[in-house]
Formats: sequence, structure tokens, C-alpha cells
Amino acid sequence: MGVIMDKELIDEINYEIQLLIKSGFYSDEEILEIIDDEFIEENISTELISKLLLEIKENIGEISGDSNDFANLRNAFLDLTSENIISIHNAGYDIEEGIQDSFELYTHLRNNNYSPIGFCFYSFEDIENAIEENDLAIAFGDFEYDEEKGLEIAKKVSSVLESHDFEIDWNGSVDERIVIKNFKWQKAFDGKEYSMDGALEDFIRLNSEENE
Repeated sequence: MGVIMDKELIDEINYEIQLLIKSGFYSDEEILEIIDDEFIEENISTELISKLLLEIKENIGEISGDSNDFANLRNAFLDLTSENIISIHNAGYDIEEGIQDSFELYTHLRNNNYSPIGFCFYSFEDIENAIEENDLAIAFGDFEYDEEKGLEIAKKVSSVLESHDFEIDWNGSVDERIVIKNFKWQKAFDGKEYSMDGALEDFIRLNSEENE
């Protein structure tokens, strides 16, 4: 039984490492740290994690650049950011953490005299789904819990995504996320800031003239 459990554990670690590599957001050092934290109670050695990481990278091969879909998504998020919508790549692990990140950025920006009107993001869970199912869900909202304003944000997000050649599945409700269909997730690690830090940098850069 112990051997079976060990194999299951190794399989789980392998899966998590593959996911982190394929997401394209993490360096080798960050992947080692994440896996070490996630499986800390299992007392897995850093040496074993490093070995598994190396083996998986050899099996996967080098990720050669970003897919057109990710490049288009990056540009769509920049367009939305320029319209005062906080747009976050890889926002937390799940939708709850993504919403927390969005409101944290909103508070920071408001304290620095910026005026974000809403947010959109996808979480790490959404990246996993995009890798496995080729659908990427985009969450959205306003900061006043106003349904009418939230709907306006959603329409803007949907419109900008469609303008970047994405096929959108959305029922027009604030209670349902916007889903980009047939999304090919491929992103190479490039060392750039994404997540909260990247979203903050982009927002300030794209809205500074208006703020002056």
C-alpha cells in the first residue's frame, strides 16, 4: 500500500509541475518553491523535486514562444486596461482569490488617485482548464456591486475580446463568466511581470496621462 501511495504522490507532483511549466508564468526556482510549499507535509526532498522538474522539462521540450491566442489575450487585456478596467493574468489560484486581488489593486489605485471602473481576470484554475479543455473563463465585475455597471463592464470585456478574434460564449448575465472557446494555451516563461504586479504596472503606465 505504501508503494502505491508513493506512486500516486509522485504522479500528483509530476502533474502539478507540468501544469506550472505549461502555464508559462513561473521560473524553475518558483516552481520548486511552489511544489515544496504545496507538499510540505509529505517531506519530499528538494533534490527529488528538482530531479522530477528536470525530467519533465526534458519530456515536454522547450516551449517555443506564445500561441497567437495568448498574444491576442495579452493585447486585449492592455486595451481593457487603457479603458480603466483592471485586467489581471493568473490572478490567484481560484475565482475567490482573483476577486480579492482585483479589489486590493482597486484600493491601491484609488489611494493613488486613479479611477478604475471595473476588473477582469482569469485564475490559475482557469489556466488549468484552458490547458486541459481549450476553454478560458474570464471573470469580470465592478467595484460597487452594481448589476448595471457590472453588465457594462462585461459587455466591454466581451466586445474587446471579440475584436481580437476570439470566439465568445456568454449568456449576457452578470452571474456567468465569459468563456473564450477553442483557446490554445501556450505561453513560454519570459520573466515579465504578470499577475497583480503586472496588472498594476500596466494600469499606471496606460492611464498616467489621463491621471495627470
